[in-house]
Amino acid sequence: MSINWDDFSKIEMRCGTIIEANDFPNAKKHAYQLKIDFGEFGIKQSSAQITYHYTKEELIGKQIIAVVNFPPKQIANFFSECLVLGVYDENNQVILLRTDTQTKNGQRIG
Repeated sequence: MSINWDDFSKIEMRCGTIIEANDFPNAKKHAYQLKIDFGEFGIKQSSAQITYHYTKEELIGKQIIAVVNFPPKQIANFFSECLVLGVYDENNQVILLRTDTQTKNGQRIG
């Protein structure tokens, strides 16, 4: 299925910095609960299945890319407010998408 430029432009992908990472024991699959600072767009929380490649401690301060304009999604007893983006490795485990240079939180991806 093809999409046009107008479809793509509706997706708000922005840079944010992870400021908190906690275990998510109520998730069906191993995941963390993240708090991410998107600058002028505020702090949003997300559930992310990234426990294979990342410890909670090493996630703090990492700048990531996320979709911030999906409606909140309830996962167990938690509301995920953004979708952290990644690529699946050969074992179907997520590797985070990141910029190679630190940018201002909230900058739009295009």
